[in-house]
Amino acid sequence: MKKHDTHETTPVQTGPDAAEAAAPVEPSTPEEQIIRLQEQLAAKENEVRDNWDRFVRERADLENYRKRANREKEELLNYGNKSLIEEILPIVDNLERALTHATEDGQSAVVEGIRMTHIMLVTALKKFGVTPIESLGTAFDPAFHQAMAQVATDEQPPNTVVEEFQKGYLLKERLLRPAMVTVAAPAK
Repeated sequence: MKKHDTHETTPVQTGPDAAEAAAPVEPSTPEEQIIRLQEQLAAKENEVRDNWDRFVRERADLENYRKRANREKEELLNYGNKSLIEEILPIVDNLERALTHATEDGQSAVVEGIRMTHIMLVTALKKFGVTPIESLGTAFDPAFHQAMAQVATDEQPPNTVVEEFQKGYLLKERLLRPAMVTVAAPAK
């Protein structure tokens, strides 16, 4: 027994109606054709405008990304050594304390060695943009100083730094560590 293939077929239109079904409907009058073309032109102009706006926004996003990447790179180059320098500063503090409390009685070689080491460390820090904050005799500034005590005195104007416990430092114009200071208060 042979199997018969059964296919469903769609009816094929013939005659004048078949041409109308296959072709898109064209406006019949020239005025309708002009209106249709104007609508198509307006749609394409809107598409062009949208594409241009998208292009401009993408271009601005790209430019902002470049600026941000350059700024982050510069930050890393300028302040990437911050943690290393913060570790070195206590060594500088201890050398300065040793120099302040050292006596010249028979220990001149040790004192001179400490002085030379201190100078070398300070010079190395300056190469990386670290500079000390000059505090003594200046007006107290909470952006650069940390007040540890107040002393009533007539010798200095109020809010003047009269003693420095620990030097403050800047890293390329940015505060690295505030100076710990004593501030003058009005005498009573």
